[in-house]
This record gives sequence, structure tokens and C-alpha cells, in this order.
Amino acid sequence: MKILFVCHGNICRSPMAEFVMKDMLAKAGRDDVVVESAALHTDEIGSDIHHGTRRELTRHGVPFPPRRAWLLSRSAASQYDLIIGMDEANMRDLRRLADASDMPKLHKLLDFAGIDRDVADPWYTGDFEATYADVVAGCSALLKQIAAGGCDLV
Repeated sequence: MKILFVCHGNICRSPMAEFVMKDMLAKAGRDDVVVESAALHTDEIGSDIHHGTRRELTRHGVPFPPRRAWLLSRSAASQYDLIIGMDEANMRDLRRLADASDMPKLHKLLDFAGIDRDVADPWYTGDFEATYADVVAGCSALLKQIAAGGCDLV
């Protein structure tokens, strides 16, 4: 399975979700799931993760290597089994970008946890702790679905 997390610039929420999910999968002994993250806009292409994201991941012992934000393309989107946005704006961007055949694999992260709202955006709020809590809730629920033999939303 290949999972892609996306957000506006790929420096706060989507890389946080990428590294949290990778850490959860590693702790669960799952090496059969590929996890990456990408941007939906060009604002931060080439940038590493935001210092607030680095600080929050470090605080929780979640490992992360240096990386560069990259822009999702239609052809790249077709390579993933799940593409997970952080908010409604991301979902609108994904629906415009993706082919019709890719629509079933587009999901909002907190939907996996049965929470009907967006992941808090620390770019605007400055509250990386709230974002981390949202990411953990969504990734934990997604991991449970994967561990149960697949993903009910795919």
C-alpha cells in the first residue's frame, strides 16, 4: 500500500502526518506500507519542514530526516493507493487535480477517526500541539484499519 499525505505547502501538516504514520507503522512492525507527503501549491517547494513541526515531532520522539517539499502532479497521484488531505481546501484541490479514477482514494485525515472537521493548520494558529493531536488521531485510526486487513475507505 502507498499512502500520500498532502497539505497546502508540505511543510507543516502533511510531513507531520508522514513521519507520525511512518513511526506508528515501524512500531507496529509494518514495513509493507510506503508513506510520503506532498504539496498542493508551490509556495514552499524545496523547503524542509517548518521549525514548529520539527519541534513537535522531536518533543514526541518521532524521527524525521531532512526533506524537501514537492508539488503533487496528476501523474504522481495515480501512483498512490490513498491520498489524504488535511482540510476541505486540500480536498477541493485534490478533486481538481486527480483523474476521475482516483476519486475513491481521496480522503480527509480526520474522517478515518470519525471526526468531521479539518486538521488544525499551525501556519495560521501557531498551535503545533493541536495539529499533532489531530494527526495522531487520524493516523491511529488509519493504522487500525490497515492492521484489520485494509482500509474501509478505499
